[in-house]
Amino acid sequence: MGSQRSTGAPPARVGAGGGAEAVAGWRGALGRERARPEWIRERPGAWWLAVGTVCFGAFMGQLDASIVTLTYGSLRTEFHASLAAVEWVSLAYLLALVALLVPVGRLSDGYGRKLFYLYGFVVFTVASAACGLAPTLGVLVAVRVVQAVGAAMMQANSVALVTGSAPRERMRAALGVQAAAQALGLALGPTVGGLLVSTLGWRWVFGINVPIGAVALVAGHYLLPRTRERQRVDGFDRAGVALLAVATTALLLGVSAASGLPVPGWGVAALFAAAAVTGWAFVRRQARVAVPLLDPALLRVRAVSSGLAGALCGYLVLFGPLTLVPIVLTASGSSEVTAGAVLTALPAGFAVAATGADRMLPARLGNRGRCTVGALVCVAALSATLVLPLTVGWLTVLLAALGMGLGTFTPANNALVMGAIPARSAGTGGGLVNMARGMGTALGVALVALALHLAPAHGPFPGPRWAVLVLLLAAVGALASLRLNPGAGNRSSARHT
Repeated sequence: MGSQRSTGAPPARVGAGGGAEAVAGWRGALGRERARPEWIRERPGAWWLAVGTVCFGAFMGQLDASIVTLTYGSLRTEFHASLAAVEWVSLAYLLALVALLVPVGRLSDGYGRKLFYLYGFVVFTVASAACGLAPTLGVLVAVRVVQAVGAAMMQANSVALVTGSAPRERMRAALGVQAAAQALGLALGPTVGGLLVSTLGWRWVFGINVPIGAVALVAGHYLLPRTRERQRVDGFDRAGVALLAVATTALLLGVSAASGLPVPGWGVAALFAAAAVTGWAFVRRQARVAVPLLDPALLRVRAVSSGLAGALCGYLVLFGPLTLVPIVLTASGSSEVTAGAVLTALPAGFAVAATGADRMLPARLGNRGRCTVGALVCVAALSATLVLPLTVGWLTVLLAALGMGLGTFTPANNALVMGAIPARSAGTGGGLVNMARGMGTALGVALVALALHLAPAHGPFPGPRWAVLVLLLAAVGALASLRLNPGAGNRSSARHT
């Protein structure tokens, strides 16, 4: 009997240990980046496959940004809600996305950018399906916040994955392809969204993300390189995350409120004050805390700080016309279809320049020179808009020129920023670039709306002209940021497997 007991105990312990080991094995597998298959890794153009995979996320993000606004009418009807309530479907997503980009980038620098990118696709795709099945408006807004978490995990790592995969001499070209994918998503959004809403219904605006996300997830597993150079995460600054979230949220809400929402003046002032105070507290904390969320040394690099300012101004110029042009054309009697077709010239010009600038401009012209050329084209196009009539023909030409200027400026500016950031902090740098882009997007919409709201509709200098002037000042700001940027040599990025 004693022998049986003694021989029976070890199998029980082995079984329990085996179960624990199995659980630990699954956890390890889920938390470990896998290398690409050798036959893919050794291909001469393997880095293009990685860039193409990242373009899935770039395309989906901009498609989603430009497609959701077309659901507002259907959402108001189905949920018997006001326009102000329905706008939270977009606003909640944007607020969560901007607040999470830097913290997620910091974590991905420590735990793996490929890992976070793929899990971001999982979260984004599952949340998209849940959005399409949402029974109430409140549930839809809540799930959109979850969707923004997935988007932040993708966007914070997209630029880092591109710069880490591409050879140093091809970094600008790779970032141009990624920017072109974003422009394509932006261009197709109104057309695809209108078609889906009018035929299948608003739920399919979110459902379309599911098959795209499934394909991208499989492609990313096999084609994206794993991270070899990481930044240790000995602690995580949760208080810093909270301060950054409050600062960005208060700023975006303040700008939105100032652009014409029925919010009292003291409320707008309180939001801006909260943004300033918490922003100052965040900066002070990052300088003192042992493991900062955002290393202040990064922002002291002139190429980084000025490049981020240029990115914000560039996206302000890109998204401002998306608000202005439909209002101008429909007020003059054009249809929404005509306005959408004219507006397509902007992202189309962006895509052409982002992918073709390397062939159109002299090879000896570096990133800083290309930024200057692009910014000057933007300034010229917007200056012409101030004096030429805002008709269908002129707007189409000038928007195409504006898009080409931005398509030349943006990839070169991003290459300058990422070339000045150490490879171990590439995720944090990518998060900063995308946060600047998100802030520029919000400011582009809000400042144009504010100009239209405050300026008179008629007279020698009506609202649309004031809105164009705002965009022109932003283009000049992008150009001025180059004077602060001494140019950064592209530091070699980490090699990946």
